[in-house]
Amino acid sequence: MSGHFQEFEDEYLETMYGYYEHDQDALVRTGELANALKVSPASATEMVQRLASKGLLDYIPYKGASLTELGLSLGRQMKRRHRLAEVLLDKLPFYGNIHHTACRLEHAIDDELEIALSLLLDQPNVDPSGREIPPARDEIAAKINEIASGLRPMSALPDNSEGEIRMMVLSETGITSLSDLGVKIGTRVKKNKGRWQTSEGIYIEMSNSIAEKILVSC
Repeated sequence: MSGHFQEFEDEYLETMYGYYEHDQDALVRTGELANALKVSPASATEMVQRLASKGLLDYIPYKGASLTELGLSLGRQMKRRHRLAEVLLDKLPFYGNIHHTACRLEHAIDDELEIALSLLLDQPNVDPSGREIPPARDEIAAKINEIASGLRPMSALPDNSEGEIRMMVLSETGITSLSDLGVKIGTRVKKNKGRWQTSEGIYIEMSNSIAEKILVSC
């Protein structure tokens, strides 16, 4: 049950952050939250009081609630992870509802996975709808920048540069197919006039969408 309660709390904080994006000083009424989250007004009021007791919201009865500094940090984090999930799904051959699926995925993203997704997706600033992706927490941003200084998607390599493959976010079939061509973790690849060449001099035909899912160290 604690896991479900945590997800409910996260949803409220993320929704509150959405209101904050539009008006940083506005008080959000529990009725507005209830409508946005499709719950009863009584349930919304109970959860707002619960979050206020944990120092995540400032709540004024009959007027509304706003995020505290701690609540703002957590709400921003959930919104960031949701929009990162949308960017990921948009790059996959995924034909379901991106928004609804991202709502489920965001709860499974921890700090380590947020760092990995940020690097894999080349640190996007906007989601597929053009909405700004909030910045990472300072400690996560520092880790991303530290790793990113030597790690990037293979697709982002400039022409006539090379790197060593460190991560491949592909299906088992895709990884096997590339391995048969001599492309695997540890392989050095070079971009030469828009084409890929291994350190053994083998040219590989690879789409940009595949190269986006392979991370290399430079």
